[in-house]
Amino acid sequence: MFAHITGRLTDVGEKSVVLDVGGIGYLLQVSQPTLRELEAADGPVKVFTQLVVREDALTLYGFHRQSERELFQILINVSGIGPQIALSILSQISLEQFAMAIINDDERALTSISGIGPKSAKRLILELQETMKKQTISLIDREEHLPASDAKSALVSLGFTEREAEEAVKAVIESVPGGSVQAIIKAALRHMKERGS
Repeated sequence: MFAHITGRLTDVGEKSVVLDVGGIGYLLQVSQPTLRELEAADGPVKVFTQLVVREDALTLYGFHRQSERELFQILINVSGIGPQIALSILSQISLEQFAMAIINDDERALTSISGIGPKSAKRLILELQETMKKQTISLIDREEHLPASDAKSALVSLGFTEREAEEAVKAVIESVPGGSVQAIIKAALRHMKERGS
């Protein structure tokens, strides 16, 4: 129904945020990594979304990264894993760590996650091992490169050429490892200013 929404953060809860889009406030259930990213953002934010329909409720879930949403979609299709447990998994373990735990039959790593017992860990491994083997590389690759790609697009929208934006992002990306889109943009702008772009 909604692929993503862009708006301003107006309220923050322990596991949720409200995003104002054109005067309408959207309540989004979010993971802790997404919550931290959104709180650190300055200005409008883009959130990837997933609508979960239950008999008694419609709940909108939000994700800072598309790869996080994709893993959420995979998780809620596992027998016995609902949206809240899926969010708990995303809040306590990185995509790469989760994938490695599944691929390597690491039940101990999975049961260290709150809400995941031995039976759930076995079920996750049984149902997701082949999926994780096929999708992990593409998911992790997108996870790592999405901020750089978004930063480049933002610089182009500010009037820089594709080449200028790409060169600036490449020049600073190593100095902001794991940085947010905003941090990469700021570093790239400083870099271009120093070079007289």
